[in-house]
Amino acid sequence: MTPFNIALNFEDGVTRVIECEDDESVADAAFRQKINLPMDCRDGVCGTCKCFAEKGEYELEFYMDESMSDEEAEQGYVLTCQMIPESDCVVRVPVTAASCKTAPEAVEGEVLGVDKLSETSFSLRVKPSKVVNFLPGQYVNVTVPGTDKQRSYSFSSAPGSEEATFLVRNIPGGVMSSYLGDGAKAGDAVTLTGPMGAFYLRPMERRQLWLAGGTGLAPFLSMLEQVAEQGTDQAITLYYAVTNAADLVELDRVNALAEKIGNVTVITVLAADEDAHERKGFVTDHVSADDLNGGDCDVYLCGPPPMVDAVRGHFGKLGVEPSNFYFEKFNPTEAA
Repeated sequence: MTPFNIALNFEDGVTRVIECEDDESVADAAFRQKINLPMDCRDGVCGTCKCFAEKGEYELEFYMDESMSDEEAEQGYVLTCQMIPESDCVVRVPVTAASCKTAPEAVEGEVLGVDKLSETSFSLRVKPSKVVNFLPGQYVNVTVPGTDKQRSYSFSSAPGSEEATFLVRNIPGGVMSSYLGDGAKAGDAVTLTGPMGAFYLRPMERRQLWLAGGTGLAPFLSMLEQVAEQGTDQAITLYYAVTNAADLVELDRVNALAEKIGNVTVITVLAADEDAHERKGFVTDHVSADDLNGGDCDVYLCGPPPMVDAVRGHFGKLGVEPSNFYFEKFNPTEAA
């Protein structure tokens, strides 16, 4: 049987994906791969290895009431020493990666190419030396060839792809922007360190509201790729907000994925006055209480800090609190 991939999400944002063999516990699989999950007894008695399974099918072999209650088990808590996966799983570990003697993994790769999508954005394509397993929405630190610098970018490619892609904002004088605009060539060596981040797609159990600002579209591209492969019964509304019409990059890809999924509504918003567009202004000018479905929805937001703060304030004015609100703020690194 093909091993299952188990994503261990540590409380400091580090994710390590391990392989779990048939009839192997998550704790044993982690230890075999040199990750020491918290543990004292290995018998389902002490409760030291209690974690939370966010996604996946599994069997719990044994646990005592003193270690975990039946109510906790129904909520999704698990003892990793007794958890036998029956599918790929996502497990939230309530300690840091360092305390489990692990760290983000560094994977070498080479640049395949750079596409200038607009005056404000690039697409960077990288061939890792091995497939980087990540959760859609997560990011890695990418080294800038020819420097000792690294920058953080969310994957815009599908999880498990042999080619990793990233949307990069073109910042005049920026270290990565200067490389991509002037010096990038196929074969340049890069290092990808990660994956990391708590911004990733959870199981879709209710209506989805996704808000992307500029190159904050990247994680949603990865999410759409996974949903297109796995399918969903939940409706998705994606707001894609940019400054100018030329900044609406990857829109053909977004629309193609939306059509494949079948229940995705894509709404674009332009802020600049110069371009004619159906919806002008900011996301907060257009997101309504109806989009929030009376609070029975999951909201994902990736954009610059002012956008995140404005959306949070807007929800307060609407008087609707979503069931879950996940957000990722990004601050472009300017040149000195």
